[in-house]
Amino acid sequence: MSFQLSVLNKQFINGEWRQGKSQTLLQNINPFNEDILAEVNGATLEDIDEAYQASAKAKLEWDRVNPYKKRDILEKAVAIIDLHEEEIVQLIIAELGGTRLKAAFEIGLVKNMIKEAATYPLRMEGKILPSTEDHKENRLYRVPAGVVGVISPFNFPFFLSMKSVAPALGAGCGVVLKPHEDSMVTGGTLIGKIFEEAGVPKGLLNVVLCDIKEIGDGFVEHPIPRIISFTGSTTVGSYIGQVAVKNFKKPLLELGGNSAFIVMEDADIDYAVNAATFSRFTHQGQICMSANRILVQKSIYPTFMNKFKEKVAALKVGDPSDPETVIGPVINKRQAATLEDLIHTGIQEGAEPILLGEISGNLVAPTILTNVTPEMTVAQKELFGPVVCIMTFDTEEDAVAIANHTQLGLSGALHTANVERGVEMAKRIHTGMIHVNDVTINDEPIVAFGGEKQSGLGRLNGEWSLDEFTTMKWISVNYSQRQLPY
Repeated sequence: MSFQLSVLNKQFINGEWRQGKSQTLLQNINPFNEDILAEVNGATLEDIDEAYQASAKAKLEWDRVNPYKKRDILEKAVAIIDLHEEEIVQLIIAELGGTRLKAAFEIGLVKNMIKEAATYPLRMEGKILPSTEDHKENRLYRVPAGVVGVISPFNFPFFLSMKSVAPALGAGCGVVLKPHEDSMVTGGTLIGKIFEEAGVPKGLLNVVLCDIKEIGDGFVEHPIPRIISFTGSTTVGSYIGQVAVKNFKKPLLELGGNSAFIVMEDADIDYAVNAATFSRFTHQGQICMSANRILVQKSIYPTFMNKFKEKVAALKVGDPSDPETVIGPVINKRQAATLEDLIHTGIQEGAEPILLGEISGNLVAPTILTNVTPEMTVAQKELFGPVVCIMTFDTEEDAVAIANHTQLGLSGALHTANVERGVEMAKRIHTGMIHVNDVTINDEPIVAFGGEKQSGLGRLNGEWSLDEFTTMKWISVNYSQRQLPY
């Protein structure tokens, strides 16, 4: 068994590794040196139909597998990852420009997610409820929702694909996975290979590599999937959610963030500087939970900024395969150009760059923008890269108001010596998650994960994923005969 690109650069449909039927050639490009890692013919709508049909058929077989056997298969997937961890690290470095630190972090998240999903087959509990009618009982059965269509992004694709794939399989569903075109392997075929080796039924999990311009809405509109799980930008997620609902499918949407990292005057400044740096610059800031806005109470602003600038300026930018590198390349030229435009826009609107990073190819060195106000473009848009806004505030009320001055509400962090004051402030910030004396980047396998406002719909992880990927079926039993009016 090998996890080499020569094996993984194909479609995985109905248990077979093959080329797609499209003439469109999809290229897998290393974002650091821009080498072409692999090429594959894209999937057509016919390929997607075959994948969904195979998943629906295989689900019937999966339904008959003993729950303990299902658990064993999912646990075996973790053992396979352990066995091939260094190969997976190399794939993340090559395909995503992720550092070794990022790769280890992502793989750890993946393994924890699968371990949690492995418990789901043994947690498909039902209920027996009383009835208003004599001699009758009401049974509620937790059953798999059906087939799930998963669309994943390029930033943490191994984890953010697995975040839906593993729980859906654990809950008894079939899955068709469409990874982002910039992460076809780590977000797609790698996962197909892992579960193939673990022993899921042929066709239960399919991976289709597509050019969205060719397939249009076909992946979402297909009649088979009951759930569409999408992770990505708010703009695209809004559209996918509308198409899903129009076609009577449940959308699960994990969308963009604009996290505030609040530093109160009584915070441990050195710790806050370290936590803020991690929150913004991990994986080049290409994380939906990254701290876009750092809010510092005015009384400690000079001290915080001196230390923060010094730490950020010392971060090593370069080859992600170098263990010393903290900031590797952003995913592609388009993203680098977008960041450059946002930096220029911020400066034109009055922001002051106290650290202005050089942009060379896809390498974007850190930029720190100060004198940022809540209305500026850079304070309102998700900065998906190593660029951060610094803002000041006077009072708790000011900090909460600034933090809430956004249409997004995914994550956040708040640093203070008074934990309970921090918790009370956190309750007033309109976000799905916020962390006191911690980083903005948090994801744990048994804790509800999801956003408010335009940051998404639904919750994943733990019991919430089990709820999302199952449905409750009511079967009533009348042990006598109902008295009918006619």
